[in-house]
Amino acid sequence: MQNDAMKPLVIFSHGKVSGPNGSRIKSLSQIATRLGYDVESLDYRRLPTHERVNKLDRYLEELNRPYVLVGTSMGGYVSAVSALSHNPQGVFLISPALYMDGYAEAEVEKLTCPTTVVHGWDDDIVPVQNVIRFAKSANANLHVFSGGHRLREKLPETESCFEQFLRECFISATKSIETNLENMADVVDITQTESHRAVN
Repeated sequence: MQNDAMKPLVIFSHGKVSGPNGSRIKSLSQIATRLGYDVESLDYRRLPTHERVNKLDRYLEELNRPYVLVGTSMGGYVSAVSALSHNPQGVFLISPALYMDGYAEAEVEKLTCPTTVVHGWDDDIVPVQNVIRFAKSANANLHVFSGGHRLREKLPETESCFEQFLRECFISATKSIETNLENMADVVDITQTESHRAVN
């Protein structure tokens, strides 16, 4: 059985007017759990944008396990900004509030981890041109569906994209864990060898 401390973790960041237990987060959480991930959904309610970023940053600084970031709308912005200064296995963004007036500028296009974006052609809050610009610069996978900002009618399509994303990240995380364990075994072997030589 895999040690829970080594299991990959999905961290959800909700939008401005929603909460940590929204229906979409619950739906995506079920997919994550089924694929072997642990799940955490942070509560940002009543926090301004920069405090949301700070809260996620503080949370990530305490982690010592593979994780992916998932964000919706403002939570997409929060996830992308935090990812710049941390090391997620991947980032999954739904209708992310990128390049919007009133948000602190961040060079989110410099993300280097695997990134997938889901957006609506008819989004009246975050123009689709914003995410096209981001996806092109960050070399992200972009899925644009007919629909508005909330994409409620495209939940099955979003779930399908999310499952594919997690499967790819899980493979990457598993390889990372195996590499770390191999490196630890090498260190133990070298230490034991040196101790044996010292005794002799």
